[in-house]
Amino acid sequence: MIDFLETPIPIADWVDSFVDWLTVHLDFLFSFIQTVGQFVMDTVSNGLSTIPPMLMVLLLVLAAYFTFKKRWQMPLFILIGLLFIYNQEMWSDLMYTLTLVILSSLLSVIIGVPLGILMAKNKKIEIVIKPILDIMQTMPGFVYLIPAVAFFGIGMVPGVFASVIFALPPTVRLSNLGIRQVDNELKEASDSFGGTPWQKLFKLELPLAKGSIFAGINQTIMLSLSMVVISSMIGAPGLGQGVLAAVQRSEVGDGFVYGVGIVILAIMMDRFAQRMNQTSTTKTSPFKTSKRKKRFIGGAVVAGVALITVLGLTPSNRSNKGPITLSYINLDTELASTNVIAQVLRNEGFEVNTTALDIPIMWEAVANGQADAMVGAWPATNKIQYDMFSDQVDKLGANLENNAQTGLVVPAYMDDVESIEDLTDQAEQEIVGVEPGSGTSDVTNETIEAYPNLSDWEQVNSSTAAMIAELDQAIAQEEPIVVSIFAPHWIFSRYDLTMLEDPKGTMGETENIETMARKGLKEDEPEAYQILENFQWEIDDIQSVMLEIEDGADPEEAAQEWIEENPEKVEDWTE
Repeated sequence: MIDFLETPIPIADWVDSFVDWLTVHLDFLFSFIQTVGQFVMDTVSNGLSTIPPMLMVLLLVLAAYFTFKKRWQMPLFILIGLLFIYNQEMWSDLMYTLTLVILSSLLSVIIGVPLGILMAKNKKIEIVIKPILDIMQTMPGFVYLIPAVAFFGIGMVPGVFASVIFALPPTVRLSNLGIRQVDNELKEASDSFGGTPWQKLFKLELPLAKGSIFAGINQTIMLSLSMVVISSMIGAPGLGQGVLAAVQRSEVGDGFVYGVGIVILAIMMDRFAQRMNQTSTTKTSPFKTSKRKKRFIGGAVVAGVALITVLGLTPSNRSNKGPITLSYINLDTELASTNVIAQVLRNEGFEVNTTALDIPIMWEAVANGQADAMVGAWPATNKIQYDMFSDQVDKLGANLENNAQTGLVVPAYMDDVESIEDLTDQAEQEIVGVEPGSGTSDVTNETIEAYPNLSDWEQVNSSTAAMIAELDQAIAQEEPIVVSIFAPHWIFSRYDLTMLEDPKGTMGETENIETMARKGLKEDEPEAYQILENFQWEIDDIQSVMLEIEDGADPEEAAQEWIEENPEKVEDWTE
């Protein structure tokens, strides 16, 4: 019995096998959903983006003015909020986020309301669905990213998929609750007058349950917005990508600005949803809307939808080559190299999209053909991903040769520490690490096990941004600190740091940063493939771009400036 309890049940293996089975046997269905979903989302986002921003602001302000009975507070907030977003150059991101939230909320309502009604009508169905809702509502949102990528790749479609799963339960639960709270005497009266079940549902139960149902819808909208940042980890565009980039690069100002943008959108959608609920629960005015007015309103809605559809289908001014999608992780090395090669490709006439992803998803995206290439592959640091996916991609060689290294780093004022072997009881015997499960984190754990003087030490994992914040605070107070980090990195330009000698070599030797491309890119886009294969520069090049970005330059502008200053190198790549 004890042996049985001590033997782990292979639940993770079972789940992996089940997901693998689904991806293999239902690939046609997921591909169809991905294609249709991407078309719908592109249509909506392109349509919204085509509307002039000032016209959109005016329409929303007018809508708020009449929706809130000509009160000035909400229209003024919307005016100031949207002008702030436009001023901060977040308008296109806002349109993508709005598309994601609208579609995920709409799907949640379409699925959730009927499911809640079904639960209210059938006790057995409620018993089955309730624990499923519990799992959906309490499972960390990050977990939904894994099957989302496996089924639908990267982009907005898996983002909507994950958002729907996370945001669906409130609509289901409150729809169920609203129907169940309808007075039994009223239901009996409906039955006694010969009302059919459908008549009872639509003319009695749903009208009386509207308040509860709309409360669930409101919560669903808010939960969809809370998934914006998480969805950006799998390539969903929008305001969330700005927040994620700021967090990963420890940029407090940018994180605050993008966060305020999300807050503005959340307040707008929350107040409109609440207003719809209030409208639905108030008594009908004695001055009923005429049929002509109803037809006018209906026609205006249809015309608006048609306009957005037409605008969304209108082809944009695309480049004559591509498109090429480059995936990258939001670290300064990859931000610099990806933007430089992207600008080079654009200058050669290609349409280039860049998508920020987490490390495992970046590799998987290229291996599955969701992205065309990446220039941030670290064979040793990302050993797990390299071993898993390297045979599924084309290896184009090193773009930064023998200049990448992971190590333990201390501030220069800790002058009594030059080697890992010199560490004894400094910094409370803690190494501040980065993301758990990353290659840097893994080799740090191996180092702690390999060095006897580190037997009482431990690695404290957090994130790259949190590690930098800890380092910044320690240096400001001249306190001892040991961090695990990779080079090249902008922190070596900002701070006076020492990378400790590693006699046992457990942190790894210097390595290359390599370029990987999807299978088939050479045949589809031979010119772009050749440029990517030729791409190679030195550590001074990449660090100069990184420093410009860290000093506040826009990544694309910093990349273009470097290109203009180094025409000979660029010519070697494009010849």
